[in-house]
Amino acid sequence: MHAYRTHNCNELRSDNVGETVRLSGWVHRKRDHGGLLFVDLRDHYGLTQCVIEPENQHFAVLERLRVESVITVSGKLVDRLADAKNKNLPTGDVELVVEELEVQSRAEELPLPVFGEPDYPEDIRLKYRYLDLRRQNCIIILSCADR
Repeated sequence: MHAYRTHNCNELRSDNVGETVRLSGWVHRKRDHGGLLFVDLRDHYGLTQCVIEPENQHFAVLERLRVESVITVSGKLVDRLADAKNKNLPTGDVELVVEELEVQSRAEELPLPVFGEPDYPEDIRLKYRYLDLRRQNCIIILSCADR
C-alpha cells in the first residue's frame, strides 16, 4: 500500500462508497457552510471534496490551513446528497468524511492565487511561475500543447 494514499483524487466513484480511503494533495479551496467545512483536495489527477464536522478533533487545524497546504486525509467515502452532486467533476457524486488528518506542509500566504483566474501582471506571473503553472488555465494550455 502507498504511504500517502489508497486512491488518487480523480478515481473515487459511487462504487467506492463505504470504503475507508486515504488521500493526499493540495488544499485547493475551502468553504464553510454553517459549521461544516468543505475542502476540495487536489492532486495531479483531479479533485475530491472532503468534509469535516466541528466535533472532529482536526477541525480547527484544517480550518486554519491556507490553500496550497499539503495534507493527507483518511475517512469513509459517502454519497453526496442529491442536490449537492456536482456533475462537472468525475468525483462529484461522492465526498470523503474526514476522520484523520496529517499536515505534510503548511503554505504561507500566496502572492498569486492558484484557484480562480484573476488577471495578474506578467512580471508577477513570471516571478512566481511555479505557482502560475498550477492555475487551471495553464494546466489546460499545457495539456493541449502536449498533443
